[in-house]
Amino acid sequence: MATSYTADEALQRLKDGNSRFVAGQARFLTVQKDVLAELAKDQHPYATILGCSDSRVPPELVFDASFGELFVIRVAGNVLGSSIFGTLQYAGMHLHTPLFVVVGHAGCGAVKAAIASKFHDAEQHDRIATLLENILPALDDLDPALPAAALLDAAIEANVRYTVRQLLQSPEGKARAAEGKVKLVGAVYELASGVVRFLD
Repeated sequence: MATSYTADEALQRLKDGNSRFVAGQARFLTVQKDVLAELAKDQHPYATILGCSDSRVPPELVFDASFGELFVIRVAGNVLGSSIFGTLQYAGMHLHTPLFVVVGHAGCGAVKAAIASKFHDAEQHDRIATLLENILPALDDLDPALPAAALLDAAIEANVRYTVRQLLQSPEGKARAAEGKVKLVGAVYELASGVVRFLD
């Protein structure tokens, strides 16, 4: 079901929210202006998160992190692409974050669409199909005869693991791993419980 807000109403909500934030009256945890002023000088996040764009999975809230603590990249299906690789390289080379986490989540719509495309010949709009090309290889070893819920869960985890493998096999990933100073892990966020399950 689509939101009941018009575009203008949605924009006003963002403006109102930022006004509350600036006034120190945010509905959620915020930071003092002196902290913001210090953060404006530089950033030193302790982790880089590659997560899904899903509105129910905001990394800063999920990990109870404050401003400046996480370097967050969000894209549907937490997939890789040239822009994402470039952003991750920036995090490694310039921000020197010691931890990289690929976070998938239960009920991921992008993974559902990839399953529909791969196993049921579903047609997708051209740009969505391009996005799904980054997920489809992750599904190669899955059993399409699994019950739908089990197949989706397996596909979500497989997609996270596939992205982690791609990062580990990249030249930058190999170089950083050889240094022994960087950790790369996968995780799946459970929508119903709020629990993040880190993968082995």
